Amino acid sequence: MKTIASICARGGSVGVPRKNVMPLHGRPLIAHTIAQALAAPAVDAVYVSTDDAQIAEVARAHGARVPFLRPAELATGTAAKIPVIEHLCDWVERHDGPFARIVDLDPTSPLRTVQDIESCLALLDDDTDAVITTFESEKNPYFNMVEVKPNGNVGLVCTGQGGVVARQLAPRVYSMNASIYVWHRRTLAKGLWNGRVRMHVMPRERSIDIDSPLDFRIVEMLMAERQGG
Repeated sequence: MKTIASICARGGSVGVPRKNVMPLHGRPLIAHTIAQALAAPAVDAVYVSTDDAQIAEVARAHGARVPFLRPAELATGTAAKIPVIEHLCDWVERHDGPFARIVDLDPTSPLRTVQDIESCLALLDDDTDAVITTFESEKNPYFNMVEVKPNGNVGLVCTGQGGVVARQLAPRVYSMNASIYVWHRRTLAKGLWNGRVRMHVMPRERSIDIDSPLDFRIVEMLMAERQGG
């Protein structure tokens, strides 16, 4: 059962410009995710989809395949991710042959472990269409998350019968951390929410997605601690 890894890396990041090639703990940000994918026993090939020549050069230098530069229409700030992955999968099937599973790894979430990747792949059984990664949410829509209702009043996002008087009594909820997504090739077109989805829960310290300079600093600090300096 052949499995490929996709790493989607746009050149036009906004919150942290050029973040995918910025040095993080001694090597470019994207290199950390490439190394994890290459080290995962269940992954047979690692591909990077990018519109940026520098990212492509860095990715190749660290062992990933970069077979093309992504078309401009798939590299905008509003382009959805699944069409980008489907575009890559179509190329792989035409040029490198069929595969059974795809695991997508976001380069801005480098604190995952190889075991996280392997655990996600193990969850993708015949009755599952997709696997996502999450962490237990610090805020709970049944207790302390609010929204403006259609009448202009502010209220809880979710309300249970009788209300929830303590966070510990609220239903357990999770935040997606955008680190790992897994599909069968045959279920990729369903996206995330049109089939049976399972989740791998990661600790908060491995769930930081780099969207700001502060995130970058926090990740660098946690990496230094993990690697002993």
